[in-house]
Amino acid sequence: MRKVLILAILLSSCLAAASQPTVDRLYFDMRASFHQDYDGKDYHAQMVGEHLNFQMLGHITPTLDYRIRQRLNKKVFDERNMFNATDFMYINWQITPRWSLLAGKHAVLIGGYEYDAAPIDVYFYSQFCNNLYQGFTFGASTSFEFAPGQNLVAQVCNSPLSLGLPNIFAYNLAWSGRFAPWWRTIWSVNFVQDADRQMINYIALGNHFVFRNVIFDLDLMNRGGFSQKRFLASDYSVIAKLIWSIGNWNLCGKAGYEANAADNVDENGRPFDLVIAPGTSYFYAGAGLEWFPLREDNLRLHLVYYQDNAIHTGNLELGVTWRIDVIKNNALSLWRKNKIKEGEVGADGFEPPTLCL
Repeated sequence: MRKVLILAILLSSCLAAASQPTVDRLYFDMRASFHQDYDGKDYHAQMVGEHLNFQMLGHITPTLDYRIRQRLNKKVFDERNMFNATDFMYINWQITPRWSLLAGKHAVLIGGYEYDAAPIDVYFYSQFCNNLYQGFTFGASTSFEFAPGQNLVAQVCNSPLSLGLPNIFAYNLAWSGRFAPWWRTIWSVNFVQDADRQMINYIALGNHFVFRNVIFDLDLMNRGGFSQKRFLASDYSVIAKLIWSIGNWNLCGKAGYEANAADNVDENGRPFDLVIAPGTSYFYAGAGLEWFPLREDNLRLHLVYYQDNAIHTGNLELGVTWRIDVIKNNALSLWRKNKIKEGEVGADGFEPPTLCL
């Protein structure tokens, strides 16, 4: 109680000395496409709007940042989740240059670059990302930069498997850093409760390799219930992505394989993993082309083809992504400005978003 009181006094002192709260950036980003699919018998085509987001970032003091991201085309109210369409609604306190505290709705800290990318930048997902009930939940995180570019983050939040029931949480420990200038990481260990309050463990290793104008991402994930016969390599995902940038163009390819052994169930036949069903053997792959006509990321055209072995439907998509800035100024807090410059603050978590697929 004493520690909580001291923390409250420090926060109150910080707020008392605050300057006028500022909106550093307010913008809308959108994606629309002409989507076609063919399963060998039937052909379907439709022009669709895929994303419409409202985003606002700012600071209350030089050390207090906030962020809101609202998906305007997503179902706003769900009786199990009243903030269903809100991805971000948090405040971040940079207590020291190395230590920060964040509270509110933000991304569940699960490793992997496909998972970490902003949804508007991903054209097709793995089953894990598609089937996870919620990737953004209310919770609290604390981050400590133990060396330049190396961050350890601990998080307690509502479980991404929760269907709105109380007392269901996830406990996450994540490391974002690098082994070398060309090898960045988002690794995590997660202990996640489901609706029956059973615990499942994720070990997620996201690896991002940069070689001049070639980027290669490799995400490895192991999922295991603690009573599983084989804890390692019986319920897992492997996802690889390659991007070759040539001027204003990105040539891209992505493939993933996800599997869960049929015997990964308890004595009552209940799956340990409620996201990837036992007996799953899922493969998906695709390739794409992106063009940035303004040499910036505020306008992007894409042509993408992808297919999987579950539905066996070929998908071809031609689309455009664009961003409209309403407010954009340089009055960011010193901390956030430095982090953006160093490439350590991205769209949905640790890293700048890697476009394409």
